[in-house]
Amino acid sequence: MNPVYRKSWRHLIIAGLLAGLVFLWGLSSSLAENLYASALYPVLSTGLRTISSIVPFPLGDVLYVVLIAYIVYGLVIFCRKLLKKQVHKTGAWLAVMQVVKFILILYIAFKLLWGLNYSRPSIAHKLGISNHKYTAQQLVALTELIIQRINHLEKLRANLPPAERLKYNNKTLQVLATASYDDLSKKQPFFTYRSPVVKPVLNSWMITKIGLEGYYNPLSGEANVNMLLPAVDLPFVTAHEIAHQLGVAREDEANLVGYLVATNSDDLHFQYSGYYAILRNVLFEVRLIAPDQYEKLYKTINARTIADYKNGIAFWQKYNNQMFGYMSVTLDSFLKINNQHKGIDSYQDIVLWVYNIHERELKQFKDKTLQP
Repeated sequence: MNPVYRKSWRHLIIAGLLAGLVFLWGLSSSLAENLYASALYPVLSTGLRTISSIVPFPLGDVLYVVLIAYIVYGLVIFCRKLLKKQVHKTGAWLAVMQVVKFILILYIAFKLLWGLNYSRPSIAHKLGISNHKYTAQQLVALTELIIQRINHLEKLRANLPPAERLKYNNKTLQVLATASYDDLSKKQPFFTYRSPVVKPVLNSWMITKIGLEGYYNPLSGEANVNMLLPAVDLPFVTAHEIAHQLGVAREDEANLVGYLVATNSDDLHFQYSGYYAILRNVLFEVRLIAPDQYEKLYKTINARTIADYKNGIAFWQKYNNQMFGYMSVTLDSFLKINNQHKGIDSYQDIVLWVYNIHERELKQFKDKTLQP
């Protein structure tokens, strides 16, 4: 056998075995939690954030560009040789093996740098948040509570001096979000956030057209925030993306952590952003299981918050019609529930968790509202 051919086979087999081991690792939630999420990943992610913090631009985005350029370059070279009939049977097989090996290496790298977090147990369980289902009446009470808090926060924000109005850059977002994470870490070590790195995305226009509010980059450990978003969304999105840095893989769980962090902040805008983001999900759920209460609840939301929602709808309508449709369906248009497989028992996970977080105080809230 050709020595080059033999060497390629050996490398391919090794890469396949390693990929298989990583795959099997991900099948065990306990191993993923104890050996990866709680041991290996914090070291890797903190190290990556330490390196990426050295440069002011989003290093991970540059690495993505380099990776894509490398793949395109390889394809161009191969196609050129193919057209010139310079690729023989052995060479073609070597090229196929190189491609398979490259894909396996990418798989291993992704799993070790980030992907194994998908196999860990629920973050809600780790934080001691139960999954008690709510009734329609309890959902309405939760919605009333959140609307009351949003209305109260909007009054406080309206009285702020001009210097303290809603103005953010990525550094301010990083500082305020980190402070809230640090505060929560005193009660729950999970929120410990070392070597903070929050950066704006490299191309906000393109990311907005795709429909992304932000993303975590596993190549660099950076939390990337789309600074083109309406300012009211930025605090929650920042807290959400930092949750990904801490190993929260699933979007609904990152929303849960983002909600806890934003509403725990000392900054009024962060608190408002947290309740504002989740109210959208809660209103969506009300439309599903208590539609007769929707209009009544909607009318209790203050005018400034309604304006914020409409501004968000206009924003996504301008850049991305799919996101515009999502925003609209949760606020202004009639909900088409034909594709809601859970039907009346929708129970979006984030709404379920928020209800359980506030379950105890909801009773006190309801008792207070019933007092003459």
